[in-house]
Amino acid sequence: IFITCITNSHNNMPATSPQKNSHDGKTEEQRKIDEWLPITSSRNAKWWYSAFHNVTAMVGAGVLGLPYAMAELGWGPGVAVMFISWVITLYTLWQMVEMHEMVPGKRFDRYHELGQHVFGKKLGLYIVVPQQLVVEVGLDIVYMVTGGKSFQKIHDLVCTPGNCVEIKLTYYIMIFASVHFVLSHLPNFNAISGVSLIAAIMSLSYCTIAWVASLDKGVQPDVDYGYRAKNTGEAIFNFFGGLGEVAFAYAGHNVVLEIQATIPSTPEKPSKGPMWKGVVVAYIVVALCYFPV
Repeated sequence: IFITCITNSHNNMPATSPQKNSHDGKTEEQRKIDEWLPITSSRNAKWWYSAFHNVTAMVGAGVLGLPYAMAELGWGPGVAVMFISWVITLYTLWQMVEMHEMVPGKRFDRYHELGQHVFGKKLGLYIVVPQQLVVEVGLDIVYMVTGGKSFQKIHDLVCTPGNCVEIKLTYYIMIFASVHFVLSHLPNFNAISGVSLIAAIMSLSYCTIAWVASLDKGVQPDVDYGYRAKNTGEAIFNFFGGLGEVAFAYAGHNVVLEIQATIPSTPEKPSKGPMWKGVVVAYIVVALCYFPV
């Protein structure tokens, strides 16, 4: 709905002319702010930056819930929902890439800027920012807890009972958060490209390990591969739960505009070209990660 409103609004607006000395059409004050903010202070990213940034943004803890989603949806509906979600999210991501520079001479580097363009300065903030906070805070909590549990699991695997001091999960979460606190002080988005590349490789690696190990294990005796539900009511709730798990796995659009903002753009070579190239590569990797699992 939000994307449709943006598209219709743009179609009903007269085209604006870019400023003579700037392709982004921003004032000097806005330009200074962009140079200070980490998202837009560096605009020298390549198309492959877009590829692994998008893989890192999408492939994460959500992949862990896909086997449960298959058990709740069933093999046929589950695979169909995953494929439809893959197509729909790829299409909506393409729309975001196109809208980044849909107004001649201006770049929408952040979601609230796009919302303000459509709904006005105040209403745009009221509509976009609360939803961003819900998504970002929720993701932060999920990944902090997941990261802390991963550290705790490594500790439990390495240490034998009686030889190591037991540490509460809270401390592992704090250790994981401390690493992110340090990384948050890097000067700009492109400065974490190395971390993002490693994360993308790790995403592909653990997904590959998951399906290869399952394939090697094979079909197990005395295991029911049918629906988990025991009655109609439970089946309905599980079905919607499975839809939510698949939707969470494809939740990677929250940083699309910020990723594209790091790519250089000129009237002759707009940023949507390399951005879309990276997105296509990223979605191929996403398919390789999700469907085998």
